[in-house]
Amino acid sequence: QAQLVQSGGGLVQPGGSLRLSCVVSGSILYTIAWYCQTPGKQREWFGSISSDGRANAADNVKGRFTISRDNAKNTVYLQMNSLKIEDTGVYYCRAVGTNVWGQGTQVTVSS
Repeated sequence: QAQLVQSGGGLVQPGGSLRLSCVVSGSILYTIAWYCQTPGKQREWFGSISSDGRANAADNVKGRFTISRDNAKNTVYLQMNSLKIEDTGVYYCRAVGTNVWGQGTQVTVSS
């Protein structure tokens, strides 16, 4: 059973950058997906990366967010640039095909 442990996040001004990490334990290389949850809404998918590094992203984050992975470190990264106020939320990673989620990390974009 995989376990996902997230780190990163915090408070940043509009236009700033943050990087989140998702460390994946277990012997299987999962596709990892990223979600954002804002108050009163369901978690919304915005990107994922396959075990061999192929990434895709939702239109609203393309060009701003980059998903990458280092399988030697069992870590998936979410680099977020040009952050907007509406990017504020709790960010989760998930092992696709399972119900295993990271613990979530708060990202707040505010001036």
